[in-house]
Formats: sequence, C-alpha cells, structure tokens
Amino acid sequence: MVETRHQTENNHPHEDKKPESSAVVEEKQKESGESLKESPRAGSKREASEGTGSKEAGNEEPPAKKFKPDEGSEDESVKHTYQTGTIERGHIYFLYRPKVELEEAHNLDDVQRFQILLVPRPPEFAQPPENQNEKTEVTEEGELKLLSPGADAVPAAETTNVSKKPFRLIAVGKKCLPDPEAGGGGKGGGRKQIFWATITTVGDDLHKLEEGLGSKTYETKTRGTRHQGPARLAGRGAYAIVNADAEVPSERETHLGYHLSHPTPAEFGEVQKVLGIHTASSFVMQVKNPLAPNTGGVRVGLPKSRRVDYPEHIMKEVFGSGETSKGQRRQSFGLRFAGVERTEMLDYEGVELLFIAARSGEEGLDTSLGEGRGGALKEVEEKEGSFSIQTVLKELAMDSAKIPAEALKGEWI
Repeated sequence: MVETRHQTENNHPHEDKKPESSAVVEEKQKESGESLKESPRAGSKREASEGTGSKEAGNEEPPAKKFKPDEGSEDESVKHTYQTGTIERGHIYFLYRPKVELEEAHNLDDVQRFQILLVPRPPEFAQPPENQNEKTEVTEEGELKLLSPGADAVPAAETTNVSKKPFRLIAVGKKCLPDPEAGGGGKGGGRKQIFWATITTVGDDLHKLEEGLGSKTYETKTRGTRHQGPARLAGRGAYAIVNADAEVPSERETHLGYHLSHPTPAEFGEVQKVLGIHTASSFVMQVKNPLAPNTGGVRVGLPKSRRVDYPEHIMKEVFGSGETSKGQRRQSFGLRFAGVERTEMLDYEGVELLFIAARSGEEGLDTSLGEGRGGALKEVEEKEGSFSIQTVLKELAMDSAKIPAEALKGEWI
C-alpha cells in the first residue's frame, strides 16, 4: 500500500497528474510553430567512487521532449504521466569487493562493498525473431501487439565484446540484500526489511567500469602502500522494473524483480546466501527526495553535497517541490520519497534508493511483477544458464584476469 504526498517517508508516495501523449504535444507544436526542446539534465554533483565518470545511461526510449507554454501560463497537458507496466528491463550483475589488504573474502565481514550493476536492454520482442508470427502481430497502424504473457519484461539477448553500453552501478548500504523472508510479511505480519542503496556510477563505457572495479594500489601518509583486490562477480540474470497499474495513486508501487541465470540452482552456494542473492526475488524501490531533510535528528544517507541534483522538472512533477495541497500546506521540498515514475530518475549519480523486501522465489517474483512477467524471466534465464562464465564476462567486455568470476560457482574467492 502506498501513501499519498501528505504521508510519511517510510511509505510510497506518488502523484497522479497525467499529461497528454507525446503525439498530441507534437501536434500542438506543429500548429503553434513553437519548437520542442530536450528536457534538461543536471549532471552529477559527485565523483563516482568506482567505475567511470558521470555519464547518463541511455534507455531504449529517450527522454520525452517537453512542450513549453508561454510564460505565466501552465498547460496541464504537458505534465508527466505515471508510467505503468514494465518501464525498463535488462541484465543484472551482482559484485562484491574484499576489504583493503585482503586477497580473498570468506564471509560478510571480509567484504568492503556489495554492488549491483544494471545494464538496460530493449525488449526481446523488439528484436527480429526467428518466426515473427509466434511472437508478435503487426497491426494496421504498424504497432507491435504482444502475444506472449510477460514478454515486455524479457530483455533482448546481451551482446558480447561490446564496450559501449549504458549502465548503472549501485552500492548497497548493508553489503547484502534485504531478505523477503524476514520481517513477517508486511501488513499485519511485521515490518519488512529496508535497506539503503546509492547510484554511484552512471556511464556507457564498460572498459572504464572495468578499470574502476579492478585491483588498486595506492599510497597513504600513515600506512604506506595499500592494496585492494578487484571486485568479484557473484551473480548474473535478467531484471525488470515494473510500476503497478493501481486504481488509486496511494496503491502505486515500483517493483524491481530479477531471476538469475548464474549460478544455477545446482551451483548456488554460501556466497550467494550470505549476500542475500536469491534465484528469484523482488523489492519495492523508492527514490529519496534530495531536498528532504533527515528526520529525528539522525543522519541517514549521503550528505547534501553528494546527493543528486535533479533538474527542476523532476523535482516539481515527481516530488511536487514547492506545491501546496488543498486544505494543507506541504513543505516546500515536496514528497520525501517517490516511486520510479520514469526511468530518467535513475540516470543520475548520487540518487539515494530505498529497497523494501517484497517477495522471493519464482511464485513471489511473478506476483510482484504481475501479468506473467516472472514466468517469462524464468524461462529465458533457465536457457541462459548454459552460458559459460567466459560468455558472461564477454557481455561486460571484461577480462577474467581483472574481474574474477569463480564466485558464480557458489564459493568465496
């Protein structure tokens, strides 16, 4: 259950203002003679701790162009629409890095950082299938009509040895994922586990990412030469980000769900269990408003100087910054948290995320993502489980000598 804008930060607030479609906006532009401009991007306020510098990760659909009405007037039709269904899909990779001066990690105490790598992909149905009649149907308007349940969540096959790909690197705060089995099961059964995460790197050059994830040797004034080993690959699969199509705004939720291809159930081991990686799992995902102060006098998350600097249109349209609600004055920063109402919100460094454990297992994944999406991910990832570790590394254009992947067999390294 998600709360509205007037409610607290531990819930799931959303806004339900809906614009006209991009086609209608373009038609208005043609009639008025005004030009459409790209939505501005603010860039990052912080240096990435690992990987590349600040570059925006592309999606299969570019950010919508925004029609700007005359000064002093506000056209309700240009405000954003809450995107429902699958808003992104791709491949997901889990990595951990041992602490400084440790050549190997053997438990969670030996882990310096746990990270999630998202590599967005277009949907599989958008690629030319071997037999198009089995997958899609072309309507008179030239649109593709999906025939298979959950097909919008299945990513296109990953290319290999291609270093130019959009990606996001996410650092998980507690060095492991929240456990959907812990906390009692939500309403009436206790509070679910909640973990913080931060988007540390957004880029499109996997070679630079490999450099950032590789081993490091550096000098310190007090301890002399220090060495840190490279990140290890501990999981690979497919993910989908889905917005619930709720009847009322308070029930809107953004779910991130994944199904692993590696390791296979037979190779699943201690390293995956300790890091909270399941064969299939899902989380409710929220984005923290970078302008919202911490509550209760407790410092949580990034300092202000390192938080994302969202452009004005996201702050206003998603978080409601500066708006006043009927009968109640909202604080000027707007909502403390919001769902991922558009994937553009994830294309900035310094974004703070809240992961709330939802459901694990294949049935749980299917329930969270809905409309057969979990089953569709399971089917494709079980097939991709036959890929060799070398093939997985080639998807990331990485060298096994620089980024070890033996942990995909379930053992700490």
